[in-house]
Amino acid sequence: MKQLLIINGHPNKQSFNYALANAYKEGALKTNANLTQINIADLNFNPNLKFGYQQRTPLESDLIIAIEKIKKADHIVWVFPMWWYGYPAIMKGFIDRTFLPGIAFQPIEGKALPKKLFKGKTSRIIITSDSPRWYDYLFMKSPAIQQFKKGTLHFCGIKPVKVTYIAPLKNSTIEFREKWLKKVTFLGEEQQ
Repeated sequence: MKQLLIINGHPNKQSFNYALANAYKEGALKTNANLTQINIADLNFNPNLKFGYQQRTPLESDLIIAIEKIKKADHIVWVFPMWWYGYPAIMKGFIDRTFLPGIAFQPIEGKALPKKLFKGKTSRIIITSDSPRWYDYLFMKSPAIQQFKKGTLHFCGIKPVKVTYIAPLKNSTIEFREKWLKKVTFLGEEQQ
């Protein structure tokens, strides 16, 4: 049975991102996947990697549970907004505190690149934005997607990583949002 994990990186429970995460979940529940979810905003943890990689910052119990869910997952769906062409601070802190040496990757003495400890996992990024996709791609070179997809997920061995870019969200119509909720529900049914 496929282990599916949805991680919501938006700090606001009233956001469209929560509706998108729920739409994916609704679709996935129609399948035989074993589904778990993490709403980062619900976790109790310090997002600051206090000592960098010089010393392990003690993990809070919520992070220990989250790491176990990530390790168990075959497919991880990330739902988050793009803010300032990056992702929310709470999500960055979550990644800093959970995607650690010995957990997500293992440095190898004398080698530039580490051993990827999350090989065999796949992922889907569902990202919302107020910037049209063409502007993000042509003028900004997709920094949030590149950083997260290549700099984090690929770095730790998670491939392939598919991207669903939903924009522009600001001043969007109910029809626009409903269309995307249906598409994301279908992604959940397909477990993509």
